[in-house]
Amino acid sequence: MGLPPTLPSLRFPALLALLAATGCKVGPAFKPPPPPAVTGFSATPLPAATEGDAQRFLQGGAVNGKWWTLFQSPELTRRVERALAQSPTVASAQAALRRARESVAAAGGPRYPTADFAGGFERQKLGPASGLYAPYNTWSATVTVSYTLDLFGGVRRGIEGLQAQVDMSQWILAGTYLTLAANVAEATILEASLAEQLQAAKDVAALLGEQTGLTSRQVAIGVKGQADLLALEAQLAAAQAQLPPLARQLEATRTQLAVYLGGYPSSAGLGTLALADLQPPAELPVTLPSQVVQGRPDIQAAQARLHAATAGVGMAAAALLPQFTLGGSFGPQALRSQDLLKGESFAWSVSAGLFQPIFHGGALRAQKRGAEAALDQALADYRQTVLVAFANVADSLDAIRFDGQALRAEQDSEAAAARSLELAKAQYRIGAASYLQILDATRTWNLARMGLIRARAARLSDTTALYAALGGGL
Repeated sequence: MGLPPTLPSLRFPALLALLAATGCKVGPAFKPPPPPAVTGFSATPLPAATEGDAQRFLQGGAVNGKWWTLFQSPELTRRVERALAQSPTVASAQAALRRARESVAAAGGPRYPTADFAGGFERQKLGPASGLYAPYNTWSATVTVSYTLDLFGGVRRGIEGLQAQVDMSQWILAGTYLTLAANVAEATILEASLAEQLQAAKDVAALLGEQTGLTSRQVAIGVKGQADLLALEAQLAAAQAQLPPLARQLEATRTQLAVYLGGYPSSAGLGTLALADLQPPAELPVTLPSQVVQGRPDIQAAQARLHAATAGVGMAAAALLPQFTLGGSFGPQALRSQDLLKGESFAWSVSAGLFQPIFHGGALRAQKRGAEAALDQALADYRQTVLVAFANVADSLDAIRFDGQALRAEQDSEAAAARSLELAKAQYRIGAASYLQILDATRTWNLARMGLIRARAARLSDTTALYAALGGGL
């Protein structure tokens, strides 16, 4: 049995790889846009601290990566961590990231020569013109190698664009984490607020019902007029009308929380939580604008899209240039299977090809112009994303500042109503006030308490929005 002959022409893969590596990459090189040349987020200077249970602003402070723990609520922390672990939204973003990474791995194949094996058997009979009158067999086993030189970087640009897609998927996943954590925190705050508002509204309705009953008896004995009774009945009906919408909104919030946590509403497993269990952080970070650009997932995702669009221009430019392809095949061919490994049965071939687009009806140049337009669009989208992000931060800071003022006013209102109630009780004990006056003072205090509940919830919710606007420390 002879040995197969040496095929020097199949020694060129290393040379081809060297030629491709020394090739250029056409099209623009990507450079991250510089951060905005601004030093703040709002035209109005921030105070050192807010009013109403003051929160201090820390200029240049960093955001805690687990900012939800700063509210000092074990139940909130449990909910957020459960959502991050079980939400299908997170699972979907994770799968998208894995798919993007595999796309990069698949796109890297053309950087190397391809090798394929083909083996076969054929039996045939030719016509008389061939000089062969009897049927015969053909056996073959061939290895084919081909390689397209990436001299102008079309393949590398494609890989670069797909890697940018991976970066974008990573930031989309980070944004999913941030959005989900913020949604769970805000829904938790809303749930606690609605539960307390509903209880206060029930207390108001109960007091009005008691007042209406007492007034009805006074009307019966001639102490009060019918107009007084009708006025109280109207107030009672209005108070009772507030209960179903609050109860409906509370149940809807709990249902939404169950979905955020990756569970069904019938088995959400939500623990009890009062608004007082959520403590607003005493210090609020106000990161630098450049840090917001680097830390906000939506801005970084927009930058990755810009990078992919830049690579797309390079791919379109490379499609206009020549493509060089080298190939070869090697393997035995024989009429009998036992002759396949004999030296004289081996055959080989080498080939080289050049492909240069000449006329495609303007399609290739139109594709390049389209890629350039896509790059312009990605740049404009990036700038818009930065503008919206900075507006989010400014709005959140303004909201917290005004929340402090509203909270102080509601605290004063509730304190005044509480003092009025205590005074009415003291007067009632010495016979200087009626029981109806106590009921009225209690109702006024409950209404003030509802306003205070809403003000506290608004500040907690806007604090959550600030952490999200700053990027959540991701």
